Order: sequence, then structure tokens, then C-alpha cells
Amino acid sequence: MAEEKDLINRLIVELKRLPGVGPRSAERLAFHVLVAPEAEAMALAHAIRDVKKKLRPCRECFNAAEKDLCAICQDPRRDAGVVCVVEQLRDLVAIERAAAFNGRYHVLLGALSPLDGITEEHLTLRALVARVARGGITEVILATNPTLEGDNTALCAWEMLRETGVKVTRLARGLASGGQLGYASGTTVAEALEDRREFRA
Repeated sequence: MAEEKDLINRLIVELKRLPGVGPRSAERLAFHVLVAPEAEAMALAHAIRDVKKKLRPCRECFNAAEKDLCAICQDPRRDAGVVCVVEQLRDLVAIERAAAFNGRYHVLLGALSPLDGITEEHLTLRALVARVARGGITEVILATNPTLEGDNTALCAWEMLRETGVKVTRLARGLASGGQLGYASGTTVAEALEDRREFRA
């Protein structure tokens, strides 16, 4: 019995590491996995394994990809001249869900947060500047979240891009200040893209 309890506790501990999952939710999920049919539980385990083993950052935009380039960067129908800069993969998914943008992306993999030790070196800002410097990009849309960290990240990106001469725009403030792009409705994201304005410090 002690061994079984240890296995369940281990699962609960691992589930608690997930964002937004507290002790009670972790316990509920653990017992769901325990009583679920084996095929269902293993499907979840295999999905997690495959995501970790098969996906890697796209070498161009840092989106999740199975090959060197993600599906968006490989798509010739996308406008390669307009690049939308987002903090996280979930923000890219939110914009795609809005179906209002036909350009390409650049994922920063976070936002500046000196208190948490996240500086320019931890983000893909330099890769963005290098990408713009190679030519072919006419507009960069800064779609960072309307938070203190997101605004500081956008300002830093704008300063780094200034010398390239590329047009830099920012999403309109239809997004709630302090909110998260990844949780906004498709309509809100579409309107913010449509009403974007030139970036000003």
C-alpha cells in the first residue's frame, strides 16, 4: 500500500508543477488518471512525450516546429514582409485563432523582467534584429502583452530595430491594459491588429 501511495503522491507533485494547477486540482487529476482506461491515460502520456521529443524551436521564428522551419514559415501564401512579434507560443495561437493576420511571426520566448532575472539575453531580440537586417521585411508588429513587462519589451525591441529603418507598429489598445494576449477573444485580437499604430516611445 505504501508503494502505491508513493506513486500517486509523485503524480500529484508533478501535476502541481503545471501552471494554474493547485493541490486539489492536482489530486483530482491524479485520481482521474488512476481510474481512466489505460488507453486514455497512455494517450496523454504519449502526447506529452511526443511534444517534448518531436518539437523544437523554428530556426527562423522560434515557433514550435517538427522540422527546421515551422509550417507558417514554410507557407508561401503568408506575407514574409510583415512579422508579428509575440511573447509566447500561446500568443501566436491567439492571433492565428482570430484569422486576421496573414504575415509571419517572431516568438520572443518571454518578456523582459529584471526582477525575475529575464534580460535581453534570455529573449530572441537579437535574432529578430538579425532577421530584419537580412532584408525583405517591411513592417514589424510589436504584439507584446499590454503589461509593464510587455511594454518594456516592446520599447527595447523598438530601440534595437530603429537603426534598421523598418516600420515598427504596435497593437491598438483594444486589449485590456494588464491583460494577456493569449486569453483575449478572437474579435479583440482581430480589432487590435486592424487598428495597430506606428510605435512611439
